[in-house]
Amino acid sequence: MKRLLLGASGAVLALAALPAAAQTNSQTNATTVQDIVVTAQRREQASQDVGASLSVVGGQELDEKNISVVNDLENVVPNLEVDSQFGGGQPQFRIRGVGAREYSSNNASTVGIYVDEVAHPYTVTTQGALFDIARIEVLRGPQGTLYGSNTTGGAVNIITNAPTADFRAGVTGEYGSYDRYKLDAYVSGQIAEGLLGRLALVTEQGGAWQYNRDTGQKLGDLDKTAVRGRLTWDATDDVTVDLAATYMVDKSDGLGFRLLGDYTTAGGVTIPKDTAWRITGWSLSEQLAKVSGRSVGDKPGRDNDGLDLSARVTANLGWADLTSISAYQSFTRSEYNDWDGTSARESDVFFYNDIDVLSQELRLASNKDGRWNWMTGLHYSNESNDGGFYTEYRAITALIHTPYKQDVESIGVFTNNSFQATDRLNLVLGLRYEYEERSLTSPGTYRLNATPGAEATYSTDMSEVTGKLGLEYDLSDNALFYANVARGVKSGGFTTYNATSATPFAPEELIAYETGVKSDFLDHSMRLNGSVFYYDYKNQQVQTVLYDRTSGRVGKIDNVPKSHIYGAELEFEWTPIAGLSISQNLSYKHGEYDEYNSVDTTATAAANPTNGPWDVIIYTDRAGEKLPFPKMNYGGSVAYDWQMAGLDLRAETNYNYRDDLYSTSASSIIPAYWLWNANFTTGPTNANWRVGLSVRNLFNTYYEETRNGFNGSARPTTSPQPGRTVAVRLSMDF
Repeated sequence: MKRLLLGASGAVLALAALPAAAQTNSQTNATTVQDIVVTAQRREQASQDVGASLSVVGGQELDEKNISVVNDLENVVPNLEVDSQFGGGQPQFRIRGVGAREYSSNNASTVGIYVDEVAHPYTVTTQGALFDIARIEVLRGPQGTLYGSNTTGGAVNIITNAPTADFRAGVTGEYGSYDRYKLDAYVSGQIAEGLLGRLALVTEQGGAWQYNRDTGQKLGDLDKTAVRGRLTWDATDDVTVDLAATYMVDKSDGLGFRLLGDYTTAGGVTIPKDTAWRITGWSLSEQLAKVSGRSVGDKPGRDNDGLDLSARVTANLGWADLTSISAYQSFTRSEYNDWDGTSARESDVFFYNDIDVLSQELRLASNKDGRWNWMTGLHYSNESNDGGFYTEYRAITALIHTPYKQDVESIGVFTNNSFQATDRLNLVLGLRYEYEERSLTSPGTYRLNATPGAEATYSTDMSEVTGKLGLEYDLSDNALFYANVARGVKSGGFTTYNATSATPFAPEELIAYETGVKSDFLDHSMRLNGSVFYYDYKNQQVQTVLYDRTSGRVGKIDNVPKSHIYGAELEFEWTPIAGLSISQNLSYKHGEYDEYNSVDTTATAAANPTNGPWDVIIYTDRAGEKLPFPKMNYGGSVAYDWQMAGLDLRAETNYNYRDDLYSTSASSIIPAYWLWNANFTTGPTNANWRVGLSVRNLFNTYYEETRNGFNGSARPTTSPQPGRTVAVRLSMDF
């Protein structure tokens, strides 16, 4: 497959400024499948020339496919799952079944999240609006030889629009169901000789689609605002400085839970199961309102804000390019959730966090055409996370409090090399060494009407060598075969919920074997990419239940000694005639525990006194048990562009099927579902404005994100998603 490297910085900036749909080779015709230029491997390449499983979502597609938060990416990317744990603002990412399901905000993600090459180690900081985006690149499999931190699952790279040399401006307004509206705007251009700037902002408001079963009060309003500024300064002919600053505020409502069965409270009151889709319940108590800074009766929701600052300096040294990325992140979390979904105050929780992250990355990379392309780098990160949560739990009159202070310091040295052995064969070798120290200080979990225990400090460290060995072989000018073996490691950490002890769990290790083909057919009008993979998993981190001798049953994160995952993905694109584009994707995965003895909670409870001490722990062998993730998902889109009566018209529909999922939290099955969306856009040919109509969840499908068994009910609560919503959109460019 022909290699595409863009060496001219002006060409790169021009491509970055265009919507993804416009980023095509100038030689292509109207029936050519577009080849987006990506930076997944820290250099500009055509996406078809990257020997790895990679999906790209262009900025133009975000609105068309109804992607407004990172969670929505799961509907367009194969084998990707993103959900907000238990209806809150803490998203968890899983790629090919590799990922966590936890609601605390102190542990590293198994999937690396990057915004303009800056790592976001805490996923709670990614819940702001996606706006002014050039593209999103999703890499599947362990990462570490190219990116800031080690991950076992993969990486999600969010690339924002860069400043443009020519003056550009635009504004888009959207209004839809439940009085939801969104307004975003940008202005970009030259400020002075050698200095380019871009300013973008967005606000999303309204959309309350749920209501309280007792009071009729609405729930679900968005209240998000964000602004980003970027400057690009050509300091000299060989030195460029890129500065970026983003500030966001999120005061949105939370998601209400539904009762899947009759629920009897600790006081003996039975609340019938919910039959209405949009129904929920909550009631913030005086004591929880006091510690959260809210008022009695306030709705579940967030009061979060974050600031991201970064400075990227690139210098052409003649023999190599030097890149420095300095970044600072500050994020404050304040979030109240009602997990029982009733006014009974049986499982209400308030989270708080103050997060500060300082990072520095240096990279040196070859810039000459030749057989050997190399890159070496150094990444340093220092994190401070002061947080905790208060819980008001069933039959316990006093609030339960778990505070903690966590500090993380890490340094990584990495290199990635590719050698063109022959005209068709390319060999890839990447290595990384990382050392990390984590410490957490906490008195543990205690009731506010009791004296907290003495503070204890727990620590864990990681010293690991990881890497990647791969080959890329051009079967023809239009077909690339690749094979990779990679080892990834995810940091250990601490359980900070429902536990009297924060003893650390170990890092998890994954060796991934993958092979695939990327190919274009029929004069580049058809594209077929496929891959198969096998993961050898050690010390997989899972949520489970352990027993403490004095406290009894406690929720903990623990390590599974051995497990495995295998699967495959297929992506297809076709432009059979001018204006018609079809894309399809199909993915499958299967996983099992190979060695895992977990606590048999029923037998252990029966073998010990009701109030302890719990000295007899009985285990059950879970080897051969399937891992809890959807086995299959299928998705795609069909779009048609045409002209008629002086108008440009575009009709598009996209869809996604997700297999059923076993919820370990609720010990029940979350059913499979289909989700369909549709969009129609039109405007006068050559005009600077467009109007559009979009429908999300076209067939009004009921589907759930997560289930929750914390309220002690025999039937769990669930976090439903909105039904059909409609929106109209007006866009203008200047």
